[in-house]
Amino acid sequence: MMSKAQKLRAKRKAQLGRPRKADAERFACGKIKPQWSKRESEKEAMAVAIAARKRMHGLATSSAFAGYTLGRLFLDGRITEAQRQAGDDYAAAMTRYYQLTGIPLPSVRAQDIGRVQGHPGETSEERHRRAGKASETMMRLEGVLLRCAEGRQVKTTVFNVCVMDYEGLRMMPEAQLLWLKRGLNALVFDKGLRDHGEMEYSVNQR
Repeated sequence: MMSKAQKLRAKRKAQLGRPRKADAERFACGKIKPQWSKRESEKEAMAVAIAARKRMHGLATSSAFAGYTLGRLFLDGRITEAQRQAGDDYAAAMTRYYQLTGIPLPSVRAQDIGRVQGHPGETSEERHRRAGKASETMMRLEGVLLRCAEGRQVKTTVFNVCVMDYEGLRMMPEAQLLWLKRGLNALVFDKGLRDHGEMEYSVNQR
C-alpha cells in the first residue's frame, strides 16, 4: 500500500511535462527520431548543396562534377569529356602516390581531404611494391606532361587544376587553358597507347 504522501508525489511526477509518446520510434539514447523519411532528408540536403553551388559557382546542378574545379570546367564547356576523365585519372594517380609513399597531400584543397596528414611509411613488402609502382606511374605522367610544348607551364597548370583544385583557375585565360588542354590531351593519348599495348599483349598471349 502506498502512503498518501507517496501517492501525491507520484501524481505530481505524472503531471510534469508532456505525456510520453507511446509508439514513437526512438534512438538508443531515448530521443525521438525525426518523422521525415530518409529520402526527404536527402532531398533537403541536396537542395541546400545545390543552392550553395548556385550562390558560389553559378551552377544549379546536382552533378558531382560541380564539386571540383576540373568538373566545373567540364560543365562550363571549356574541356571535353575525354579531357575531364584524363584529369580525373591523373588526380587519382597522384593521390595514390601520396597515400602509398606517406607524403602528405600538398594542399587541404586536394580532393582526398581525409588523408592530408600523410602517414608513416609501411615496411611490408607488398606496400613497398605498391609504393614503387605508384612512384613509377607518377614519374611517367610527369614525363608525359613535361614533353609537351611549354612543358613546365603545362605540368604546373594540370597539377594546380587536377590535384590542388584551385577554384580561381576556373576563370583562367585562354593561353593558360591551352596549356591545360595540351596536357590533358597528352594524358588521353598516353592512356590510349597503354591500353592499346596491353590489349595487343593479351591477344598475343592467347
